Amino acid sequence: MQVTETTSEGLKREFQVLLPATELEDRLNTELSNIKGKVQIKGFRPGKVPVAHLRKVYGKSVMADVLQNAVNEANQQIVADKGLKLALEPQIEFPKDEEQNIIERALDAKGDLAFKVKLEVLPSFELADLSDVSIKKLVVKPSDEEITEALERMAKDGRSFEDREGGAEAQVGDQVVIDFVGRIDGVEFEGGKGEDVPLELGSNTFIPGFEDQLVGAKVGDSRVVKTAFPEGYQAEQLAGKDAEFDVTVKAVKAAGEAKIDDELAKRFGMDDLEKLKEAVSKAIGSDYEAQSRRKLKKELLDALDGKYAFELPPSLVHQEFAAVWAQVEQDLKNRGKTFEEEGTTEEASQAEYRKIAERRVRLGLVLAQVGETADIKISDDEVNQALFARIRQFPGQEKQVYDFYRNNPQALAELRAPLFEEKVVDHVLGQVQVVEEPVSKEALFAEDDEADASASKADEPKGDKNETASEQAAG
Repeated sequence: MQVTETTSEGLKREFQVLLPATELEDRLNTELSNIKGKVQIKGFRPGKVPVAHLRKVYGKSVMADVLQNAVNEANQQIVADKGLKLALEPQIEFPKDEEQNIIERALDAKGDLAFKVKLEVLPSFELADLSDVSIKKLVVKPSDEEITEALERMAKDGRSFEDREGGAEAQVGDQVVIDFVGRIDGVEFEGGKGEDVPLELGSNTFIPGFEDQLVGAKVGDSRVVKTAFPEGYQAEQLAGKDAEFDVTVKAVKAAGEAKIDDELAKRFGMDDLEKLKEAVSKAIGSDYEAQSRRKLKKELLDALDGKYAFELPPSLVHQEFAAVWAQVEQDLKNRGKTFEEEGTTEEASQAEYRKIAERRVRLGLVLAQVGETADIKISDDEVNQALFARIRQFPGQEKQVYDFYRNNPQALAELRAPLFEEKVVDHVLGQVQVVEEPVSKEALFAEDDEADASASKADEPKGDKNETASEQAAG
C-alpha cells in the first residue's frame, strides 16, 4: 500500500492511496486460504476445496471485504503515521469518471485500486494561563419569608376537605367532586371525560373559565360549562377550540385549616417543624445554587472564549450550526413567529447563530484539551448513576429506557458527555479566582441581556443529541 500526502492546507489534509493489483491478489489469496477449511461445497471434502474454485465461487464477495479492510487500514495508517486527531470521519473518494470500472477491476484483482482520503483535523493550540481571570459567583440565601411561603403552600396542599352541609353552594377555595364529559362541535374528544374528579375551585387546575362556572353549584347540580382551550394548549388538536362540558356535581367540600406545625412535618417524613424548615431551606437553596452555577459557568465560558483564537474545522462548525439553527427554527414555529416579528431578518439571525456555533465548537475543543491534559475520566459508576437518574424520569417504563441506553452506545455517550464537561468546568474553576457576591433573588434570575433569553441554551457546549466537539476531541 502506497500512501502519499497531496494536500495540507490549514486543517484540511488529503492523501492519495494506491493498492497495486499484485497486493490485492495476495490479500485475496490469503483470505481464501483462511476460509478454505471453513466452507462446505458439494463434491469436495472439508478443507480440500481448491483455492481456484473458491475464488470462482466466493472471489468477489471476499474481495469486497478485502477492499473495505484495505480502506480502513489506510485510514488507520494515515492517522497513526501522521499523529492526527480527526474532527470527523475520513471521506473516501474514488476517481469519478472511472469509479465503477476501477472497482470492478479491483474486485477481480486485475487492476490497481486508487482512491483519495480527505480529512479534517483538530487544531493544535496551547492552553492559556488563567491566573488573571476573576469571575463572580452570585449567592442568595433563602429568606425566612420564602421558607414561610413554601410551608404555607405545603400546608395548603395538604389540607383535608370535609363535606359541607346539604344544599351548601360551592365557594372559591372549596373542593367539588365532579363527573364530566367534554364535547367539541357535539362530539366527545379523547381525554375529555372523567368520573369522581376532585377539583379545588380557584386553583386554576382546569382550562380557563371552567372552575368559575362551578362557583355556586350544589350537590346534585348538572351544569353545561362552556369554555375554550388556550391557543398554546399542549394537545394541538384541541388548541384554540371551543368546548362544552356536561358536569355533574357529586360533592361540595370545605377546606380544613392549613396548619404549620409538627403534624405537617410528620406528613412529609420529618421529625418536627424545625427539621421541615431546614429541609425546605435546603431545597430552595439548591434551586438558587443551580442557577448560580449556570451563571458562573456562562461567565467562565465567556472568559475562556476570550482567551482563544484558532482555526476551526469547517465541517464541525457546519454540523453545529445546523443543530443550533434547527432549534431556532423550531422555536419560532412553536411560538408562531417570524424573523420580521422578532425585529430581525433570517440572514442576520443566521450570522448571529453561526457565531454561536463557532463559539460552541471552540469551547468544546478547549474543554476537551483541558480534560485530556488533566486526565479527567468519567467512571462507569458515574455513568450508571446518570442512567438511573434518567430512568427515574419515566415511571412505569424503566426496563424499556434501560434497554434503550444499554443497546445504544450513542445514547449512553450522551449521558457521559455532560458529566465530562462539568468535571472539566470544576477543574478550570480551580484555576481562576472566584469571588462570591451576595445578590437578591431577582438579580440571580435576571437575564444578563435580551439575547440571553433566546440564546442561553445554544450559547455553550453541551452533551445533547449531537456529538459535541469536546466529545470528538476527547475520543
